[in-house]
Amino acid sequence: MNAAVLLFPGLNRETDAMRALQQATGKKPNLVWHADHDLPAGTDLVLVPGGFSYGDYLRCGAIAGRANIMDAVRKHAERGGLVIGICNGFQILCESGLLPGVLMRNRDLRFICKMQNLKVERADTSFTQSYQQGQIIKVCIAHGEGNYVCDDETLKRLEGEGRVAFRYCDDKGVVGGLANPNGSRNDIAGIYSDKLNVLGMMPHPENLIDPLIGGIDGRGLFDSMAQFKSAA
Repeated sequence: MNAAVLLFPGLNRETDAMRALQQATGKKPNLVWHADHDLPAGTDLVLVPGGFSYGDYLRCGAIAGRANIMDAVRKHAERGGLVIGICNGFQILCESGLLPGVLMRNRDLRFICKMQNLKVERADTSFTQSYQQGQIIKVCIAHGEGNYVCDDETLKRLEGEGRVAFRYCDDKGVVGGLANPNGSRNDIAGIYSDKLNVLGMMPHPENLIDPLIGGIDGRGLFDSMAQFKSAA
């Protein structure tokens, strides 16, 4: 599986993402600059990492979502290739039109950085097949604008089509209330595109792949993606 990690000014999680991908696939990902017009030949997966692209000016991800490389990412997704955006990457995918909705300021208007439990909503996608449906995983969050917002019709469609990937929960799997750190609608921590080949999520699974740093619950996501076989 050939992966590409995008790099925008202000991102700071690209090295973590590349390490997680290399651990899972055995191959070093390509690092792709935002001003490039094309992805490397044979790319199966595009990962948009977290950080603060362009200093989060305008709206988080708004400038990056209009970068040259995003035209190639949209074409890649249309062909059925995998795309994942993590934290700021999720914001960029929404701003680029690859995913619906928008990420707003956290409910309490404060930056949050802590460990967080998630419930895996389905285990039959290219991103989650190494997990079990309903499994509780522990990763971490670090964001100031992680409050997922969309209109009622979009929310109904996401829920009805099984496009919610992860929900915030407590360590018992209870969703809602104080388990929701940012006010996201329906406790949403991640969503899929209509073809399930694009995933955006606020938490950082790439930081939980080694027991030395607190756990390996994020490893399942990268192991899942490593099994992807491109139809191209």
